[in-house]
Amino acid sequence: MIEDIENQRVPKGRIDLVGFGRLGLRTGINLIQVHRGGPKEIVAFDGQKISGSDVIFTLLGGEIGEYKTDFLKRICTHDEDYRNVVSVPEYITEDNIDLIKGDVVVIEIAGGNTIPMAAKIIKHAKSIGAKTISTGGIFGYGNEEITVKDISEYKDNPAVDELKKEGILEDHLIVSTNKLLRDHEPITPYTLDEVSMVITKTALRLLDGKDD
Repeated sequence: MIEDIENQRVPKGRIDLVGFGRLGLRTGINLIQVHRGGPKEIVAFDGQKISGSDVIFTLLGGEIGEYKTDFLKRICTHDEDYRNVVSVPEYITEDNIDLIKGDVVVIEIAGGNTIPMAAKIIKHAKSIGAKTISTGGIFGYGNEEITVKDISEYKDNPAVDELKKEGILEDHLIVSTNKLLRDHEPITPYTLDEVSMVITKTALRLLDGKDD
């Protein structure tokens, strides 16, 4: 009986990771380690290559000049029939947005004004019935209170307000420490670890249909 139940807990569905920097890598590593469930396919999108400043990548064996998404595929040692990582070494734009086909879409892009593109990705994901998650400020020294709420529940968060101006008003989850650039705090590896754990748990629940 127990063996039958265990055999039913196999990977299923697809999670798309849009943006694969320091936070995306942590989320990707968490996802490939999930046992008795989790995604059957993880698709990582990012056009950036590993540089000398990408310490978390090089510490884990990434090679300078290697595409970041290729690195995740390389370190996933599962049989592809069990769990497959697909590397798409491209930035998502309006021209290739149709590449996003996940059941859950996690947006972890950063640097510059990423809000308009994030909004387009969310709208596209919604059009195909996907659940969506993005971040709304993840600064902090560590041990910050990390909130996961629908965008409609956030108040006084400028990053979230900008996303609302782009027409994303509900049915989209935001993960945040509620600290932004204006707070003059760093983004530490501890904070990234904590945020990625929350994102991973949230993505897995959405994949299993447990979004309450």
